[in-house]
Amino acid sequence: MKRLFGIGLAALFLVILVCACGREVTGVQDDPAESVPPSTSADELENSGQSAADDETGVGDMEIPQTGFTEAVPMEYTQASDEQGSIVCLDYESEDYVRDGSAITKTAYVYTPYGYDETDTTTRYNILYLMHGWGGHAGEYFEFTETKNLFDNLIANGDIPPLIIVSVTFYNENSSTDFNDSIEELRAFHQDFEEHLMPAVEDQFHTYAKSTSSEDLKASRDHRAFGGFSLGSVTTWLQFCYDYDYIRWFLPISGSCWYYGTYGDFQYEKNVDFIEQLIEDENLEERGYFIYHAVGTEDAVKSQSINMAEEMLTRDIFTPDHYVFYQKDGGYHDFNAVQEYLYNALPLFFWEQSDVSENMLINGQIFTTDTAIADVINDPAFGTYGRLIFPVDSGYYSGETLGDLRLTWYSELDPDKTVEIVNYMKSHAEAGETIFYDIYTDEEKAEDPGKENTGLFFFRGDPGAKFAVCNAGGGFAYVGAMHDSFPHALKLSKMGYNAFALIYRPGWDTAMEDLARAISFIFEHADELEVDTDCYSLWGGSAGARMAADVGSYGTAYFGGDDLPQAGCVVMQYTGHSEWQKTDPSTYVCVGTSDGIANWRTMQRRIDAMSAVGIPTEFHVYEGLSHGFGLGTGTVAEGWINDAVAFWEQQM
Repeated sequence: MKRLFGIGLAALFLVILVCACGREVTGVQDDPAESVPPSTSADELENSGQSAADDETGVGDMEIPQTGFTEAVPMEYTQASDEQGSIVCLDYESEDYVRDGSAITKTAYVYTPYGYDETDTTTRYNILYLMHGWGGHAGEYFEFTETKNLFDNLIANGDIPPLIIVSVTFYNENSSTDFNDSIEELRAFHQDFEEHLMPAVEDQFHTYAKSTSSEDLKASRDHRAFGGFSLGSVTTWLQFCYDYDYIRWFLPISGSCWYYGTYGDFQYEKNVDFIEQLIEDENLEERGYFIYHAVGTEDAVKSQSINMAEEMLTRDIFTPDHYVFYQKDGGYHDFNAVQEYLYNALPLFFWEQSDVSENMLINGQIFTTDTAIADVINDPAFGTYGRLIFPVDSGYYSGETLGDLRLTWYSELDPDKTVEIVNYMKSHAEAGETIFYDIYTDEEKAEDPGKENTGLFFFRGDPGAKFAVCNAGGGFAYVGAMHDSFPHALKLSKMGYNAFALIYRPGWDTAMEDLARAISFIFEHADELEVDTDCYSLWGGSAGARMAADVGSYGTAYFGGDDLPQAGCVVMQYTGHSEWQKTDPSTYVCVGTSDGIANWRTMQRRIDAMSAVGIPTEFHVYEGLSHGFGLGTGTVAEGWINDAVAFWEQQM
């Protein structure tokens, strides 16, 4: 199977899982025990060859045969990535479904990808639940260093989108029981999953479920997968049988369906009949489902998987875009094989939501650093306002692609942040949200055509939260939003605040007029926008900082807007603005010592004078930083925006 992206190198490390519930799990297991009853022997099992189906599947835009052999995991994927995810332990309340229904506490371990921000309420993640085999336990998938490294590298190298992975157990006390008891536990697991585990996990972590109601969990099924090894594979098949309403993607490894029968009584035909009828009755072909079934050619219990697959492939309903069966050549019943199945299967999951295939990138359905700026501007998702994402006067930016974008006077543009911003805009626009608002009427724009090039990009926070207006610099010659206001607004929205990035007309007078009008627009439409207008804040960098300061000082009515309350806080970056009044709002300032445009001492003198008359202020100067450090990522100023928000919150 062709990999979609190149492979990077990383350094070797030891996985240490620090658990939220106070436990530590250190994973160094070279020879994991096989999850198979000790009485089982290869001689007792029926051997059969690989099914000879020749159909090919288009899983998204990726074509692979319906049956075949898996591709080996590259060595570098088993080594530590520079971008490592985190793992926490989650204890949750459940019931003893097998015995008396009493209340019990169960455990799961949750992997969050590199860059996951628990305060980010807008970014959503697909989720994969993984089940161990007989004798296993919760967290098992993360105890093998190479498996955890594999997840990190698949995400870091772009093979799969960032996703949440949950390593779970069907055991009530997270400890092995005898084989027959284990069968009882896994048969009841779907009840634990529906009523306790899934709600507990997806209430705490940012998945696509809008809430943990049954309706919202079902509505997000396209973003949920379940897989398992050995008895975990049996569990996965049962999850398909019971929880198809909640899960779309399935990865059964080294095991067959035991809806009917059990170990040694594999009723393949009857089970496949049931699955086929379920698909027809529940309209799953149209609703969508995908099963990646896998086993090793040397797996001690391979026959049950092979026989199940052969029965599945005799039915016309199991087309290649719904079911594939793959074997690991020489693969045994162990975690080395499991890693290979994960490596091959996961890039085929969630393709409708977050396909990263080359075909999709070319079609412009998602943006990367290689996407042409012109393609973003002209993307249908943005209607007529795509041109306002970048400076209207193209003479103030250069570069053909998002990765090459450069703005006049700003040399520290972060390509990854640029890509994140435009993808955020696109995803929210395509979801039906309004992300851009005109602040002038059609009549006003007809009278003054310059007003065509104005508006507010809205980065939504929590409904009813306070709002901020971010103003980019650009020397009053252009609007450098991609550096000086979009990143700030996106960050603020992740922190729960409603943030607007203003696109204004260059020139001091027109910029002030547009900012005053924008604030008036927000107040007028506060109910529709779901924002709290009390103690709003004005933010800006360079020329944008002067805008925030002047409107903060003189008020919106002074510049032609409505007569509105004064801002509760002004946040200014790198500007030489020196004017102020005794009635100024509280002010936060940050600047670099090597700023050749805005001398930090000018700002300090202003802040000292304001503070002397009782205006709440905060001043930060960063050694060695020049003009336009933006969010300060990777510099001594990194995290300044958190300080600024804390200062704003003190004024509320």
